[in-house]
Amino acid sequence: MAKRRANGEGNIRKRKDGRWEGRYTAGHDPVTGKQIFKNVLGKTQAEVREKLSAALQECVSLDILKAEQYTVGTWLQFWLDNFGRLTMRPSTFESYCGILRIHIGPNIGDIRLTELRTSDLQKFYVKLLTEGRIVRKESAKQPHGLSPKTVKNVHVFLSTALDKAVAEKLIAENPAKGCKLPKADHSEMQTLPLDKVDQFFAEAKRSGVYEMYLLEIATGLRRGELLGLKWTDLDGQANTIHVRRQICRIDGVVTEGPLKTKNSYRKIVIPSDVMSVLKEKEKNDAGFSEYVFPSAKTGGPISPDSVLHMLHRVLERAGLPKIRFHDLRHTFATMALQNGVDVKTLSNILGHFSAGFTLDTYAHVTTNMQQDAADKVGNFLKDSM
Repeated sequence: MAKRRANGEGNIRKRKDGRWEGRYTAGHDPVTGKQIFKNVLGKTQAEVREKLSAALQECVSLDILKAEQYTVGTWLQFWLDNFGRLTMRPSTFESYCGILRIHIGPNIGDIRLTELRTSDLQKFYVKLLTEGRIVRKESAKQPHGLSPKTVKNVHVFLSTALDKAVAEKLIAENPAKGCKLPKADHSEMQTLPLDKVDQFFAEAKRSGVYEMYLLEIATGLRRGELLGLKWTDLDGQANTIHVRRQICRIDGVVTEGPLKTKNSYRKIVIPSDVMSVLKEKEKNDAGFSEYVFPSAKTGGPISPDSVLHMLHRVLERAGLPKIRFHDLRHTFATMALQNGVDVKTLSNILGHFSAGFTLDTYAHVTTNMQQDAADKVGNFLKDSM
């Protein structure tokens, strides 16, 4: 027989299967007005009493009926449409939409928001690390798991949206808070050996990609920014280029996208010799594409992955060590600093959000420069002393 409790406290009974059950009223249906009953189960009466007390407390502090309307997927979509869109960069918004469609939706999107547990998220993150990558032709030989950095981005998205669910009284606590995250892979910064740049350019000419890598090492553009350049972005009279867009892959489609930050929208002065090379390319490619570096097949935007593979082929043929495309950006920044370009100017060229970030990123370069300066001053003082 169920143990009667005071009104609002629910009741406890022992079931035929030997387990104990606590039943309570979670609220009333807003349409019919009928009571909505829920239950908790346990092996002992004491366990159920504790669960029942927690459930009743949750009914008081949370909007249970509203929470029941959401799955993880529908809540994340609601959060993106009504909160995320207004507060985040367009590129971040598009990235989160892709994460929801490609990863979260198929795996945990159908779990009810109120039933999502830390263990669900932990298993989800492990799955992403081992088999989360969409296999494409150009990346077929890469590992099938997502990188730790990407998994952390997924976690940040989930945790932020679930924080809002807590604030809206849909869930009592954020299950993402208890997750263990993988350690990020810190790729060591590399540069193209400065005494090998001529060798690199010679092979780039033979491979038909000289102009692309010449401009990259002359400006340090991000890969997507470089591929997003159009002939209308070049001013041959002023020797400037306007960085207005980037090429990225969204849901598997190579397309134009907004830049990373507002500081990424910028005008860069380039060497006149480099502009002359680009203008010569424009004459030869006139009418084929609006892009400076298009796909040779379609004339449209070229895949960022293809450009990386192209770089590796050029390096291999030139007998040079393999580096990332982003390391060409580091090569430019290192050369600029070593040849007297001040950090503030370099920060503007690179499109960083602050000179402090640039200084932190290239601290090893500036430290060596300070040591050289100290040695020079020391030699001067030595003679005077």
